Amino acid sequence: MGHRNIVLRMMRKNFATFHVSDFEPKHVRAIINRFSDRPASGNRWLRIFSILFRLAIEQDLIQTDPARDVRRLKEKAEGARAWTEVEVAQFQAHWPLGSRARTAFALLLYTGQRRSDVVKIGPACIKEGMIAVTQQKTGTSLMVPILKDLALALAATSDVKAYYLEVTPGRKPSSDSLGNLMKDWTLAAGLPPDLSAHGLRKTAAQRLAEAGCTTHQIAAITGHKTLSEVERYTRSVDQRRLAKQAMALLEAVKPNA
Repeated sequence: MGHRNIVLRMMRKNFATFHVSDFEPKHVRAIINRFSDRPASGNRWLRIFSILFRLAIEQDLIQTDPARDVRRLKEKAEGARAWTEVEVAQFQAHWPLGSRARTAFALLLYTGQRRSDVVKIGPACIKEGMIAVTQQKTGTSLMVPILKDLALALAATSDVKAYYLEVTPGRKPSSDSLGNLMKDWTLAAGLPPDLSAHGLRKTAAQRLAEAGCTTHQIAAITGHKTLSEVERYTRSVDQRRLAKQAMALLEAVKPNA
């Protein structure tokens, strides 16, 4: 990420009115701690602050880096957890078709894409019953078939201009904004606070695994570059399948009573 992009991204935040010399470690720490439920995002922002402060030091605007002694947030090894089918049903029961919450939920779950890619999806992306996606993180180009449930959700979305989740006509939300909105919508549906937009990507991958898809087939939807990452997403599904197979074999050779 270039310096110009870093500055532009920070200008969109509510701390953008402060001069770089106003920041102290306590200020950076307070901002990073807002992401306690999304530690990976918080740590990315800490890196962005460090880059900006180093640039400010080079230009003699400040003498020391206020972010230098701010601790990174602890990230869980498994990251965001997948939604259970009960939680999926509860969200859908609370938010009706046509609501912005339901449209966002459907795009995340039924495409298996990241927030940064879902916010860019609009009517122009639909080609021959599929959604064309070029992933922001990897640059991978995908064609994702539109499932019936997603088609129903998109058909119920009214006044769409350029993007299905647009804030105002022609203006899409940021990835972080969608993450925060999903948190609000999830809590409003009475669901646990540890659920996230990224967890729906995991749920999508797990559903594909439960349907018997290979890791290559799952990667064709999620766009993962390595099969090991797909396997990490679907490990619990594989464990259940193997456990059932193991017990079935044991039952088959059980000695007669």
